[in-house]
Amino acid sequence: MKALQGRRLLIVGGAAGIGLATVRQCLDAGAQTAVLDRDPWTGGGAPTIALQADVRNAQEVDAAVKAAAGRMGAIDGIIYCAGVDLLANVAETRDEDWERILDVNLTGAMRVCRAALRDFAPEGGTIVLVSSAAGLRPLPDRTAYCASKAGLVMFAKAMAVELAQRSIRVNAICPGAVETELFRSSFHDASDAEAVRSEIRDRYALRRIADPEEMASCILFLTSAASSYVTGIALAADGGRSFH
Repeated sequence: MKALQGRRLLIVGGAAGIGLATVRQCLDAGAQTAVLDRDPWTGGGAPTIALQADVRNAQEVDAAVKAAAGRMGAIDGIIYCAGVDLLANVAETRDEDWERILDVNLTGAMRVCRAALRDFAPEGGTIVLVSSAAGLRPLPDRTAYCASKAGLVMFAKAMAVELAQRSIRVNAICPGAVETELFRSSFHDASDAEAVRSEIRDRYALRRIADPEEMASCILFLTSAASSYVTGIALAADGGRSFH
């Protein structure tokens, strides 16, 4: 039997990057998969249902989650991959930028979980929140991003305690640098992009940038029965940056 056979998963931010790689692996592992993203699904394959919604809008989230649960019968897994970045120090950070980062990276996760838990399968399931190694060890000029991702880790831990009685396991994964559009956008204006890449690689014990599929494999582990006694952790999948 495939690792996720019979599972009904809601994957948020599944149209690109780590989310897209996760959708593909979950489909290959036998799951029914509802993809929720601000952008339309263009990833090929055949998710059970693809929905467009902005995680900053509670009404859109509620409607999309309800549609996903209705199509699949219930939800027994949430994977939250939505995220945005901001390169700015505290002195340069505007209120609206701070609010946007926290709204997508942290509050959006709360909105999705709140909505999905209303239609969660009674036998329990899993929630995996994609945080960041920047939520474990900070980066300069990313105060809003680091704060939002650290908040996401604690949100996962608090939910793990709160939802244990419902047999719902909650974990966070903390990726390092991953080859995605979001990652590349952080230095696309640099005069020497390869020099920036080299500087980034030097932060990591493994001296390389990860593929999205590597993060998806970690997410699949935390979503599957292979991690059946794991809850409340922040898994550093960061090539060693948070300790290096």
